[in-house]
Amino acid sequence: MIASALTILVAYLIGSLSFAVIFSKAFGMADPRSYGSGNPGATNVLRSGRKAVAALTLLGDALKGVAAVLLAKWATARYGLPDFVPALAGFSVLLGHIWPVFFGFQGGKGVATALGLLLALNLWLGLACAATWLVVFLVTRVSSLSALVAAGTAPVYAWFIDGNAVATGAILGLAALLFWRHKANIARLLSGEEAAFKKRT
Repeated sequence: MIASALTILVAYLIGSLSFAVIFSKAFGMADPRSYGSGNPGATNVLRSGRKAVAALTLLGDALKGVAAVLLAKWATARYGLPDFVPALAGFSVLLGHIWPVFFGFQGGKGVATALGLLLALNLWLGLACAATWLVVFLVTRVSSLSALVAAGTAPVYAWFIDGNAVATGAILGLAALLFWRHKANIARLLSGEEAAFKKRT
């Protein structure tokens, strides 16, 4: 139990590394929490016009999800932890991203981190969620709706791919977190005010 708890705690600390803030500071930019949507994520960093820094943020946020789950898988194999610990670590790394202890508990929405951890948990699960996001985006051109549909289907995919009730429950919790973080987007979607990406001609 102690090893499981420590693994989940470390996952939270990994998630608490807010790469939007870290990279912005490293490149002499304003704190992303101080402009645009105030969300420390790749999309808001992109509003600064620094595409390379936004790309680094996206990559960093995704890779910390991968790192936390792979670490949990290693610990599970090394110390004989319950097989659902990696899924709980995935949920924990997302908690860290949303409420980072190192950055005043002001974190991002978690889409990139969620994708990274799902890919690390099960490649087919991650690819199914990524494909769902892509299909919805190609049809609607609305990024937030694509993320919400992908999050909503993730627990269903997890159950059919893995069948572990605890792991599926953790992914259900992950989906609930993503929906909660997108509550403003949901309100705009319901009112028809959510912005869509225009197709290039």
